[in-house]
Amino acid sequence: MTRTGWAAVAAVLAAGLLVTTALRATAAVPPPPTGWSLVWSDDFNGSAGTLPDGNNWIIDTGHAYPGGPGNWGTGEIQNYTASPSNLSLDGAGNLRITPLGSGQNWTSARIETRRADFKPADGRILRIEGRIQMPNVTGQSALGYWPAFWALGQPYRGNYWNWPGIGEFDIMENVNGLNSVWGVLHCGVNPGGPCNETSGIAASRACPGASCQSAFHTYRFEWDRSVAPNQFRWYVDGQQFHSVSQSQVDAATWTNMTSHAGYFLLLNVAMGGAFPDALAGPTPTAATVSGRPMVVDYVAVWQSGTTGPTPTITPTTPGGVDARSTIQAEAYQAQSGTIVEPTTDTGGGQNVGAIANGDWLRFDGVNFGAEAARQFKARVASGAAGGVSGLVQVRLDSPTAAPIGDFAVANTGGWQSWRTVPANIAAVTGTHTVYLTFSSGQPADFVNVNWFTFSST
Repeated sequence: MTRTGWAAVAAVLAAGLLVTTALRATAAVPPPPTGWSLVWSDDFNGSAGTLPDGNNWIIDTGHAYPGGPGNWGTGEIQNYTASPSNLSLDGAGNLRITPLGSGQNWTSARIETRRADFKPADGRILRIEGRIQMPNVTGQSALGYWPAFWALGQPYRGNYWNWPGIGEFDIMENVNGLNSVWGVLHCGVNPGGPCNETSGIAASRACPGASCQSAFHTYRFEWDRSVAPNQFRWYVDGQQFHSVSQSQVDAATWTNMTSHAGYFLLLNVAMGGAFPDALAGPTPTAATVSGRPMVVDYVAVWQSGTTGPTPTITPTTPGGVDARSTIQAEAYQAQSGTIVEPTTDTGGGQNVGAIANGDWLRFDGVNFGAEAARQFKARVASGAAGGVSGLVQVRLDSPTAAPIGDFAVANTGGWQSWRTVPANIAAVTGTHTVYLTFSSGQPADFVNVNWFTFSST
């Protein structure tokens, strides 16, 4: 977990306390800025008392990863659980992570995204953002509280002893109810190294307007591969407060934390450990109160420039796009979890890639006409690892409607090794919104799509 240490002490002393009216409690995931596209998000909508979506999140439990360092490598004392008393949706579009306990006996929660491939394409910017209210507790009552929103390099999964070389981005962390947000980069070797471990390269500031504890704030991290040297940047409510340039560390260190598959995201509230203890002595104390949650409105990941202008498809049937034409996958009206990239398939252009379980594409106004379409075929490619496969599904008018047809795809010989795969579908007439949805039993990317079409036979 986050390992910020003694170097953070001085930074907190300058953090002031600003208290104003709290911000609105819930907000939808913002639309992508112009020139950006959504890679992945969770709005935490669902019934009160339920766990977060298992298609998106893994729930960590206990005092360590199996075979990993004890107390999650940080000295934190709580036991993480999957109990709704520690981890649940509130029914109003928020996730709550609630520490419970007293003395040295606490429970809390920690979750991490199933996806571990969050990384910008060459020349792009990746933006990771969450709207969060820290636990609303301050002073002696807050000693030991350690909420965090952060990311770890994919190679950490299953190893647990390669930190910090694989990289860690602390997008938001806070301790002891102080009105301060820390942004930290961990890298290199421990102790010492180019990132001054175990402290990391850190900066902090007070939350703008209202205190971090009394209101929601938006915490953002950007990984910019569009500039040379590359850059990491940290923001709170759109105000940058920290940056690290590629030129600040040696080439091997930068490569080790940026050349792997990507990062997974984490949300947790720890109790006690190296960081809170560094500022206040041993925590929690007898004065620490129980039951103050970190509240998360949404988490989203965007990438710059992944879609470009939407290609124009000229309707050949009155009322919409002809279902029997070749519909380019990148001509979607909306998507979740995918990217657009150049293709080497016949005709060139672009394909939709980085498709994994739960991703989808939406195409509006697809006109099947009066003669029923009964077959679907798509141009697909896959470089998925052995044992990784999934379904390409067709749904009408809703991404959760029952599929009208699907086909399975596994490794085709490479991500640009294309083949056309047919599937029978239930008879369709009229004009519909078509969703291509993607389902897999594994979290890894499993397919690229170039184009698709429908036919009567």
